[in-house]
Amino acid sequence: MTQDDGELDALVRKRIRALRMAQGWSLDELATRAQLSPSTLSRIENGQRRLALDQLVTLARALDTTLDQLVETATDDVITSPTIDAARGQMRWPVRADPGMTVVRRRMTDPPPESPSSMRAHPGREWLVVLSGTAVLLLGNRRIRVETNQAAEFPTMLPHAIGAEGGPCEILGIFDRDARRGHQRGEGTEGASRSRG
Repeated sequence: MTQDDGELDALVRKRIRALRMAQGWSLDELATRAQLSPSTLSRIENGQRRLALDQLVTLARALDTTLDQLVETATDDVITSPTIDAARGQMRWPVRADPGMTVVRRRMTDPPPESPSSMRAHPGREWLVVLSGTAVLLLGNRRIRVETNQAAEFPTMLPHAIGAEGGPCEILGIFDRDARRGHQRGEGTEGASRSRG
């Protein structure tokens, strides 16, 4: 067995234990679900028993995961640097696990638009949290104050816009692929890019 094999072996054992504990299960409970004896499961977790493929398949199923996820290695970097758009006051990060998702940090100083024609609607969903200040979310016919540490989630087929209230605010938003595309298409719209959600 190579050193890499030994590291993968240790990682899989730690992952089995961590997944069991995340479910709040004792050794006995997971052993019952995986049709193993508690002592066998204990020896697997502690490295005292060889990992057998058939047991890994059974354990993956019992832990509500896949064999691939159980044995995957973290080969990619875990740190992602943002793309900075200084003109719009934004930083963007892609979500590697879901290439359709984007995380955006944005500083806003303008209030939401007065004109309903400035509100946008497009397919998708958005989620945002206010990091500082107070934001105003216009959503359909509603005007919603979102304060520091509060979050909002909504389908973007509702006409919407967002802006600051009483001074600058900073938001962190998560956009699915459709919502991100909807905003990218409208970035050239005059004035809308300053206040859109």
